[in-house]
Amino acid sequence: MNITPYLNFPGTCAEAFRFYAETLQGEIIFLQTHGDSPMKDMVGPEWQDKVMHATLKVGDHEISGSDAPLHMFAKPAGFMVTINPADPEHAKRIFAAFKEGGEVKMELQETFWTPLFGMVTDRFGTPWMISLEAGAPA
Repeated sequence: MNITPYLNFPGTCAEAFRFYAETLQGEIIFLQTHGDSPMKDMVGPEWQDKVMHATLKVGDHEISGSDAPLHMFAKPAGFMVTINPADPEHAKRIFAAFKEGGEVKMELQETFWTPLFGMVTDRFGTPWMISLEAGAPA
């Protein structure tokens, strides 16, 4: 069984997923807009270019997402997407990218359980925890 985080966006899903693919060194393996779907006649012209479903593959893991109609969109709360890079430079690069235009909750720093740990909400509103993989040197 796989567990896949599913992120909702208020019209910025395509931009967010391109950013995540670049930052996390992953690949968008599926992205379909409403206008490219069989449901294209069920949405107005302003919604044709919004993402109906997207999937990003990073290593052996996936994150999916879509644009939610504004009346159904709620800011993320009560969770964080956790990533565990094995390389400290990779962790620092990811954290720096996520904090640009975002909000740092805890700077990337040494903790008692890992040499590098930080929390940040990116500019798209997704909350992240970056924690250097256990046993990786800082």
